This record gives sequence, C-alpha cells and structure tokens, in this order.
Amino acid sequence: MLPPGADAVVVRHGDVGVKSSSVQADMERRLRDNLEAILDDRGIPGDVEREWGRLLVRTPEPDAAADAAADTFGVVSASPAVSVPAEMRSIRGALALTARECYDGGAYAVDARRVGDHEFTSHDVNRLGGDAVWYAVEGDVRPEVDLDDPDVTFFVEVRDDEAFVFVEKRDGAGGLPLGSQKPLVALVSGGIDSPVAAWEAMKRGSPVVPLYLDLGPYGGPDHRARAEETARRLSAYAPNYDLRLRVAPAGDAVARLGEEVGRTRMLSYRRFMYRVAERLAERVGAVGVVTGESLGQKSSQTAGNFAVVDRVTDLPIHRPLFALDKQEIVARARDIGTYRDSTLDVGCDRLAPSQPLTSASMESVLADEPDDLFEWAREAADAVEVAGEVPA
Repeated sequence: MLPPGADAVVVRHGDVGVKSSSVQADMERRLRDNLEAILDDRGIPGDVEREWGRLLVRTPEPDAAADAAADTFGVVSASPAVSVPAEMRSIRGALALTARECYDGGAYAVDARRVGDHEFTSHDVNRLGGDAVWYAVEGDVRPEVDLDDPDVTFFVEVRDDEAFVFVEKRDGAGGLPLGSQKPLVALVSGGIDSPVAAWEAMKRGSPVVPLYLDLGPYGGPDHRARAEETARRLSAYAPNYDLRLRVAPAGDAVARLGEEVGRTRMLSYRRFMYRVAERLAERVGAVGVVTGESLGQKSSQTAGNFAVVDRVTDLPIHRPLFALDKQEIVARARDIGTYRDSTLDVGCDRLAPSQPLTSASMESVLADEPDDLFEWAREAADAVEVAGEVPA
C-alpha cells in the first residue's frame, strides 16, 4: 500500500549494522551503489541517499523502487513512504491522509521511531498520530486500536528535519551487499539446485562467475539454453557485475568416463568438474567453488563421497544447500525466479551408473579413474567461452 503523495523509499539493512563503523560505512556505500545499479537497469528514476543507518530513495515511482530495493542483496526491508517536515502538524496530516486511503477497518496502531532533537517524543507521535488516524476515518468505519496485534500499522520514522510515514515493510533479500566478499565460481546446470546455490552465495556478498559444463549429447537439447537463462536471471540481481555464463566443453570427457569407469564414474566426473572450476577460478580471481549439492540428495552426494571428491582441489567447495530438503530448494527457486521444471532430465543423471557407490574410498576412485582425467580438465578449462560472445 502506498501512502498518498509517496515520494521516497525507506531501505533497511540487517547484518551490515552489526559491523564496525568503518566496515559498516564501506558496506553501506557498496549497498547504495548496487541499489543504484538495479534502479538504473530497470529504468526506475531515483536518487539513493545514505544516512542514519538507512538508505533512502527519492523517487517518483516508489512502488517499483521498493521492489527493486527488496531484490538488492543486503536489504532486509523496504517501505514506500511519504516524506513531510519533522513537525507534529505535518506528521498528523500525513497520517490522516494515509488512513483515509489505506485503512478500511480493523484494529490499528501507530508505531513511531525518532532520532534527533525534537520538541516531541516517539510516544507523543504514537498518541497524537493515533488520534489523527481515528478522527480521519471515524465517519466512514468503526476504528479500533490494538497496540499489541493490529491489523494495520501506521509507521513513522522521524529524522532531524524530516519524517517518513508508511504502512508496509516489504521483505528484502537480506544478507550482505554484493561485492563485500571475494568472488566464487558457481557451477550451474539446467537443473533447479545450482542457481539457488549461486543466489545464496550472492546473498552473502560474493559475486559469482557462472560456469556450465557442456555435456554434449548427455546434456539434452535444451540443457545449455536453460543454464544460459539461469545466468540471465541471476544477473538481474547484480546488473553491475559480469554474470555472463562461462561454458566449458565436457562432452568428450563425459563420454570417456561413461565408457571407461564403472561404479565410481560420478565421483570422477565431479573431480573433473572441480578441476575445471579451479582453473577458471585462478584466471578470474575467484577464491572458491559453489555447487548446488545437498547432503544425501543423490548417491554421489553422501558425506563419505564428499570427503573423497573434495580432495581434488585446494579451493574450498561451498555448498549453501547442504542441509536443505528438496522441497525447500524448489520453494526458494520459485521465489527467486529460477525455477523451471523439476522433472528436467539433466545430463549427469544419465551418466550415473545403475549401482553407484555411496561411500567410495579414495583408493577405489583412483583405481578406476583415467590417468589423464586432470589433463582433460585443463583442456576444458582453457577452452572456456563466454555464452553469446563471438570469438575474435
């Protein structure tokens, strides 16, 4: 709901506020830059100001700007608001107008927060503002006050010379501003899990470099197209970062693994995959690898098998979905807009042996693994292309 005359968006952050003053200031500047980039990418006019532990967007399109703010990593909530002078008469007037527009019955409350030196207290705003709401609507509805569990809350934030009146707090992405952590290579596929894992890493401040291993015939006709769409969707959350999909040719390696390796072939494939990601990480300055793996979701994703495959690289393997159920992952994919088709037959499923090992030893993997597996990985990494980019 928009208060009449809404001309601003009040933007709140969470984890940023618990940092030291210097780190908080740096993160708030980064958050401001990221929000400005999203507004610009979506064609939403607005100026972003950083002040008093908040960001403030001055905009003629507060509804769209609030949605953009909610999609910005590091933002906990965003509220379309009307700004008025920080004086009781103006605040009461804004509350009265907002009540006539946004309140049609039920219990209400006024919740005021105040910072600065004023002739009134927050309690005064709650009491006198509550009266203003009552008098504004009593001829049309039967108002009721409930300070503990209201149906509608009229919020007021008073800051020095200005006050903001609003009636909603739109949930944001949360986390930390993108770019406040070092980048990571994110292994993405045409499936559901990997883009959610990449999004979760971005939420904690790490830009990602999406990497797709083109499985050739094992990938299916729309496998790569879905991965490219995933990267495009993720880039909407970070238009000021390069999230173009990197593509490594892996069809020949996958075919040879299918021919030469038995029950441990999925583990060798993952070891190959991590080596490709490691070499790309060295090239782009990334410090780790993100995957969509979840403990126990597949035979290759057991605790024992993780212990085997992770030894192939010195880089940390980050698994943001490690403890999530599939239903939780699907729900998050729907929320962030990357969900496509939960029944997509991804290539690595067709590569899996009929009786895979669920807790392989390092010795059994090395015994069956081709000696030149890592040479294949080096060649694949060196042949990485950017999707949609025309070779020189």
